[in-house]
Amino acid sequence: MTDSLLVSTPGDHVRLLTLHRPDRRNALDLHTIETLVATLRQLDADDDVRAIVLTGSDPVFCAGLDLAEVGSGVIDLQAIGERGDDPWVALQQVTTPTVAAVNGAAVTGGLELVLDCDLAIASENARFADTHGRVGIHPSGGLTVMLPRYVGRRNALGMSLTGRFVDAQEARTMGLVNAVVPHDQLLDAAVDAAVAVAEADQRILGAILATYRALDGVPLDEALLTERERAFEVPVDAGEVEARRAAIISRGSGLTKG
Repeated sequence: MTDSLLVSTPGDHVRLLTLHRPDRRNALDLHTIETLVATLRQLDADDDVRAIVLTGSDPVFCAGLDLAEVGSGVIDLQAIGERGDDPWVALQQVTTPTVAAVNGAAVTGGLELVLDCDLAIASENARFADTHGRVGIHPSGGLTVMLPRYVGRRNALGMSLTGRFVDAQEARTMGLVNAVVPHDQLLDAAVDAAVAVAEADQRILGAILATYRALDGVPLDEALLTERERAFEVPVDAGEVEARRAAIISRGSGLTKG
């Protein structure tokens, strides 16, 4: 357990990971990125762990990357991406079923965390947005691959091109999440789902999950690799990201609130 990632055992064979940087809207700084990746891989290698639940400390699920660290150059997205050493890749690669418990706003990289989980249960307070275009970073965590697979191309483009927020009920209608529950019931619902996963025949469940991934349109690995290759062709301008971050803070945009 670290200050920015809390790990607990809410049920037999289930681990709950809680992003815990509430003062930064659970944005992913370099330390949290490295810790989350290491934890996911460690849990995936543990035969006692059969399901993983990912959530955030209220009131936000995850605001995506910590843009202050991107803008200052602390986070080098291309270097991290080329190593395949980020939490989106880790979620894409783990064979342990994952459940996103979306307690609040899931934005950009935070939305990609939700997309890369196998199941997603949302609080009635949850909101979702893709603001990659607004902050000046091409998606590399699976968004252009996974979002249209879940919600359809039109809905996906509607989110990515405008940066608009989608509330929990619309997300359920679109197919972005499996269920919407009252906020105070979110963790119980997510853990119940994880326990149900843990109780299944693990050999068959693993094979079923692998088959879903293999048969879902363009092979997932190929599609994810294509997105990453395209993302690295559009280098991140750290100064531009910092300028955009400052402008967003200055105008108090509702797009950053949830």
